[in-house]
Amino acid sequence: MSGSSAAPGTAPCRFAHYFAICGIDTDTGLEPDELAALYQWLEADRQGQDPGDAASGENLEQSPLKRTFKSKVLAHYPENVEWNPFDQDAVNMLCMPKGLSFRTQADQRDPQFHSFIITKEDGSRTYGFVHTFYEEVTSPQICSAMQTLHLMHNAQSATAKNPSSASSSSSSSMDSLASSLDEAEPPTSSSQRAGGYDSSRDTLYVSKAMCLITPMPFMHACRRFLLQLHRAVTSATAPPLPLESYVHNILYEVPLPAPGRSLKFHGVYEPIVCQRPGLGELQLADFPLAEAFSLLGVENLVQVFTCTLLEMQILLYSHDYQRLMTVAEGITTLLFPFQWQHVYVPILPASLLYFLDAPVPYLMGLQSKEGADRSKLELPQEANLCFVDIDNHYIELPEDFPQFPNKAEFIQELSEVLLSFNVSANTGAPPRTRTSPGSAPCTPARERRPVALRQLEDDGRNGNLAGEDLALLQLLQGNPTLERLQALTKRTGVTVARVDALRAGVRAQGSQGPAARTAAEEEELRNAKLNVQLREVFASRFTTMFADYEAFVIQSAPDLESWLTNREQMHNFDKASFLSDQPEPYLPFLSHFIETQMFATFVDNKIMSQWEEKEPLLRVFDGRIDKARLYNVRAPSLRSSSYQRCSILKESAQAIEQRLMKIDHTAIHPHLLDMKIGQGKYEQGFFPKLQADVLNTGPTSNKWSHRTATAQRRKDRHRQQTEHLGLDNDLKEKYMQEARSLGKNLRQPKLSDLSPAVIAQTNWKFVEGLLKECRMKTKRMLVEKMGREAVELGHGEANINGLEENTLIASLCDLLERIWSHGLQVKQGKSALWSHLLHYQAREEKLQQQAESPVSNVPERRKSDCCLAMPSLRVSLTQDMRHIQSMSEIKTDVGRARAWIRLSLEKKLLSQHLKQLLSRHAVTRKLYKRYAFLRSEEEKEQFLFHLLSLNTVDYFCFTSVFTTIMIPYRVIIIPIKKLSNAMTTSNPWVCVSGELRDSGVMQIPKNVLEMTFDCQNLGKLTTVQLGHDNAGLLAKWLVDCVMVRNEITGHTYRFPCGRWLGKGVDDGSLERVLIGELAVPSGEEDSGRGCGTPPLQRSPSQARRISITSLSGRGSKPTSAQIQEAIGEAVINIIKHFHKPEKERGSLTVLLCGENSLVAALEQFFHFGFKAARLFQKTVFVWDFVEKAVAYMESADQMGDLQETVEPLGMTCQSLCRYVNAINSTSRNIGKDGKFQLLVCLGARDRLLPQWLPLLVECPVIPRMYEETALLRDRASVNALIGVLETLHDFPVTLEASLVKGIDL
Repeated sequence: MSGSSAAPGTAPCRFAHYFAICGIDTDTGLEPDELAALYQWLEADRQGQDPGDAASGENLEQSPLKRTFKSKVLAHYPENVEWNPFDQDAVNMLCMPKGLSFRTQADQRDPQFHSFIITKEDGSRTYGFVHTFYEEVTSPQICSAMQTLHLMHNAQSATAKNPSSASSSSSSSMDSLASSLDEAEPPTSSSQRAGGYDSSRDTLYVSKAMCLITPMPFMHACRRFLLQLHRAVTSATAPPLPLESYVHNILYEVPLPAPGRSLKFHGVYEPIVCQRPGLGELQLADFPLAEAFSLLGVENLVQVFTCTLLEMQILLYSHDYQRLMTVAEGITTLLFPFQWQHVYVPILPASLLYFLDAPVPYLMGLQSKEGADRSKLELPQEANLCFVDIDNHYIELPEDFPQFPNKAEFIQELSEVLLSFNVSANTGAPPRTRTSPGSAPCTPARERRPVALRQLEDDGRNGNLAGEDLALLQLLQGNPTLERLQALTKRTGVTVARVDALRAGVRAQGSQGPAARTAAEEEELRNAKLNVQLREVFASRFTTMFADYEAFVIQSAPDLESWLTNREQMHNFDKASFLSDQPEPYLPFLSHFIETQMFATFVDNKIMSQWEEKEPLLRVFDGRIDKARLYNVRAPSLRSSSYQRCSILKESAQAIEQRLMKIDHTAIHPHLLDMKIGQGKYEQGFFPKLQADVLNTGPTSNKWSHRTATAQRRKDRHRQQTEHLGLDNDLKEKYMQEARSLGKNLRQPKLSDLSPAVIAQTNWKFVEGLLKECRMKTKRMLVEKMGREAVELGHGEANINGLEENTLIASLCDLLERIWSHGLQVKQGKSALWSHLLHYQAREEKLQQQAESPVSNVPERRKSDCCLAMPSLRVSLTQDMRHIQSMSEIKTDVGRARAWIRLSLEKKLLSQHLKQLLSRHAVTRKLYKRYAFLRSEEEKEQFLFHLLSLNTVDYFCFTSVFTTIMIPYRVIIIPIKKLSNAMTTSNPWVCVSGELRDSGVMQIPKNVLEMTFDCQNLGKLTTVQLGHDNAGLLAKWLVDCVMVRNEITGHTYRFPCGRWLGKGVDDGSLERVLIGELAVPSGEEDSGRGCGTPPLQRSPSQARRISITSLSGRGSKPTSAQIQEAIGEAVINIIKHFHKPEKERGSLTVLLCGENSLVAALEQFFHFGFKAARLFQKTVFVWDFVEKAVAYMESADQMGDLQETVEPLGMTCQSLCRYVNAINSTSRNIGKDGKFQLLVCLGARDRLLPQWLPLLVECPVIPRMYEETALLRDRASVNALIGVLETLHDFPVTLEASLVKGIDL
């Protein structure tokens, strides 16, 4: 703790917190890395042996020079820092992720630089910068131990040539992952291949690492400092001061630059400059984005960025640690104003490989061996994985994920920024797997970057297309220096690579500038300017997309405490309104993005900012939105999807340049310390043992430490006050933790203890996390779906749309894939769920063949009470799989698994099917390790119970997504046998229509009441046309209803009829259009598969459609008030229909012709007061009145009576006559009620109904056919009706083809 005793206030303001040295501990000697023991434990566990018996990590098959040995933190200064305790295990593991490596004089031993990050449990980050070099081994014990290991290895490899036993054929996916990482080593020299290491002949070298640990990512400054320190160790002459002076200086005398300021401090040989962005600017990001873009190409990087935004699993793969870090940090910095909320390990140490099994979103980096083959790398799960092969500029994307809005224009703008800095913009070349010629395995880091960039720039595989020549030409024309260079090369006949020429030109310009900067400084400034401009382009996209986000944040809690307490129950963001406000092309991306944890946290921060200080990223983002509002009024472009370019590129780069031109603060120079003479004597090539006593305590006072101490005291006082006033911090942290979908303990793997117990504990946390996520997701799906159904039933406001529903189902599919891939023994195929289903299917088919009779499946209760004729459909998991396997549209296992989930969800069988799948314990045991989620009995039961709750709502997520597949349908016609013949002598036909298409007219075989047909998916069924040709003696047919079933999803629709088809009976109709309703399976209420969705409208019931005479005989006639109310309801339903998003409107036919429809209400209006006289025993219909009225108008027109009428009225008369005559002259025999229905539908479509009504009212026929009390003779009622019908004029009514077939207007 001594470090913190001196000037405690200075703490958080220091540039570096620790300086550490890692390497070999000569006292303990060579120890095998724990990794080997861990693998043996995992393998023993997989094979069901007692892991305790596994041997202790010796691996004699591998050459000792290829093996990993335990490294240790040899020293770190200061001993401890109060606000950032030193994490020995984490630092050791990340400084040397693969442990110690040995080399001989024959190997390459160039120094390497890499950085790392430690994320603490509270989400705060510390950065580490490491310079690794090779030092000669002087300890004779270690040399002789290495010699012994070589001899043992040689003996082992000699016996291995005659193996006696074959190894187990299957291997755990984790083990195969490990072996693929170990198999391809850099080529070894011939001396090693001949005899390996020989202590008498070879010099042995071992890796050693110097590390700086800092609170902020000043990557360039730390790199230059460590480089100078290493130069001091290896140079022939001793450095100007002992090394302690430089280390002490950076630890205690160099402050963090203040926001918006720059700082200069001194290394061993040269000064080092760094700058920190101001409070209103984007936060510090020092990793070169140009390198990330050059390594991946612009398009690939944008795709990986999109996967990150959607919180998929992202695995970076490269042989170079620094590349992993550059890409990981690059992508996460571009997320502004959002922050990655899940597991973040840019460099995954070998001992944490089991973490790739994590069934949560992660962003991890995995080191590949030089030349390792990607195809041999078996990862535990790939259904939702974005795999990024950095060295080969290649990415593999998850299936069907939405594209980033305005992607093409966005890529174009990024490419232009890169090109303006002469960095190749790869916008073309689609990702291809190719091995990169790459740089040499161990090119020194500072040389490697430009080499890599140049290779990429001149490289066809990176998509550098000829189209760039024009842009370069324009650059050249505007630049005299470059023109001179070009002329010179032409004269001398030398061809210089264009990029080199450009780069040289830029340097030449730089050196002519007023303050001549070094090439390194020039490069650094260029990097900083390019970084900030690229980040501004990304930030500007979010500023445009979320400019109005505040309007949709729901601030419902009165204070922080009550908000935190009810966090899980609260809706914080009005997602549906936000989406309805966005341009159509943005929706696929945005509907997924607003479901992510990072967006939820962003909204949480916004809500909390009313009680606490704003989170820094949010403060900057809100500031930008306010500024944008000042400069332009956003209202007109609100829903525009046109691309807005970033307008502040120049000023953002200028701010950085100004800071670096004018240094704000210079730190104290390194100086001699009060040290014992003679200790730490300089010896070339060896890093000395530093004097701990001088490095463990800082200076007692200096001017900035005093200043920051007072500031810190002021801060502490303020903090104590707020803590006193507000909520206890621990409580708040606890609530915030609960609010996140997975606890923070999962955010980061612990890097310390790696015992099997810790792995078991981690996996247990995963199991708990998955169960919690399942609970949250099913609850959200239910709440949203039921909320919508409540609206359809007339309660509340709608808050979900089809797009959002699709997003929620896609996220459920992703969760199931993650659950099924947790704890897998052996990975087979990209979808763990489909792989398990195939195992189950194979086993069931085998059992079926063995049994004499086929296995009897549980009958699916799809039978409706009212319909005993429909044979029951069997519940069969394998049958549903076969349906999916026969769909040629689906090409991949991941796609098949998703389709199967959607089908099971639609059939309300998801929980039942999965229970069936997991009931085969032998299969589950064979496929999964002991700690897997699917082998945790209690959690598994709860998980199935959560899924069972989804049966309470109706989903059409299979029918609505796979719209082009062929589906078998079954049709059954049910006659009313008591009153008519069950059979008819005529030739019946049927045509089934759905929301997507119709089946066409199909003849029904004579005397058959059931038929099946295959047809392209009709969607949700809406109408059935049923008719016959009136042939033969028994040509009258009384049909009760028609039943139609989709044989894949099991959805059964009932189309009530209850009327005659035949000449001279009922209204003389030979065909009827029937409106469908989804039949509720019987016994659903008991079985928990009840349907909470309101039923669809259906064909008018028998009672409504019976002729007037019988109506008058009943006592249950509706009153005039009820009729007017019914008309109002019907019109309101149609208006609501048009206010829904287009994809979710459902069938308009139902609202026009169904049970409580417009036609039904108008029929009642016309029936009210209708004279029910039988003329010669013949039933009178409303259509008879319409025909008489039209006949009167036509005769009056011929006699000239109508010529005196006003012109529009005459036109209206003509239109009514034309429509009625067209309906009467149709070849269809639709009967009188059918004709009236058609007239109403056509009048509604063509906006003529309100104009026709006055004509019918004025007609002299009316007193003959209507009583005094009739609604049609009441002026006020008719005017009210006209007013109501006119409200439909604003909407485009379109009629289904089945209604208007054969009408010629």
